Amino acid sequence: MSATVTSLDSQPPEAPEDEARAGYYALLSRLFYAGPDTGLLAAIGGADEKAPEAAPSAVGEAWGRLAAAARAMDAEAARLEYDELFVGTGKAPVTPYASYYLSQTGREKILVRLRSELADLGLARSAETHEPEDHMAALLDIMRHLISLGSDDAALQKQQDFFGRFIGPSYAAFCDAIDANDNANFYKYAGLFARAFFAVEAEALKVF
Repeated sequence: MSATVTSLDSQPPEAPEDEARAGYYALLSRLFYAGPDTGLLAAIGGADEKAPEAAPSAVGEAWGRLAAAARAMDAEAARLEYDELFVGTGKAPVTPYASYYLSQTGREKILVRLRSELADLGLARSAETHEPEDHMAALLDIMRHLISLGSDDAALQKQQDFFGRFIGPSYAAFCDAIDANDNANFYKYAGLFARAFFAVEAEALKVF
């Protein structure tokens, strides 16, 4: 969600695995920011054979199911589904804000800490964006940005720290909420893929 944060210094990832990771974060950020359009559904549906062969089987299987769902989904129906799940009327059935799933520490405290960390990283919410910084789409776009900074020890430490504080503790409950909602159709598979991918990320970042 490039409209969410403004990067002051970003370079494309050099390692192929980092490029793939950044791509997955960018895709999930886009899907959790708004319903997919026709072009995005076509891109997902046509990319199932392009998934990295080295990807863990859980990620590969989840990607295949998401691709199949994209091929069967109409863009307008996907947009309406997104709005029904994540926007709703009044309180959204599925809250897209990470702090909701980290409420034991208080949402305002989480937002203050997050904003401070973004400032330290040289990132800021763009003027056109009205969503708080703890929107899942924004957090995933920030991870994409951190991956783009490289894969040396300092860069990996930033990725580990950010993921461990904001995404790791919240993604499972977020994905559970999607899966449990009877109105989730396409997004059920988006959530399943997100869960599988984040589980791999959590383990990979632990070993750093």
